[in-house]
Amino acid sequence: MDQRFTELRCKEVININDGCRLGYVGDLDLRIPEGEVTALIVPGPLKFFGLFGRGEEYYIPWRCIKRIGDDVILIEHSFPRREGEPPRGRKRKF
Repeated sequence: MDQRFTELRCKEVININDGCRLGYVGDLDLRIPEGEVTALIVPGPLKFFGLFGRGEEYYIPWRCIKRIGDDVILIEHSFPRREGEPPRGRKRKF
């Protein structure tokens, strides 16, 4: 499969472990002598409407990529939860 970097940048990265949308590909980590892609780098989420920069970027090893589709990249990777971070998803009230 041949893909250009500009084509990868237009694809959204989704984690199939929890269904979380991580964002779009921002950069690649390459091994130069071998010409091998070792990881995708996705910029972190915006902080307070983008006024205070971004959160930590996501470093996704190439072995965690399960499928590259026409408009999404599916990965299987568990990210460590930060202390004090609320659990993702909505709680139902009855």
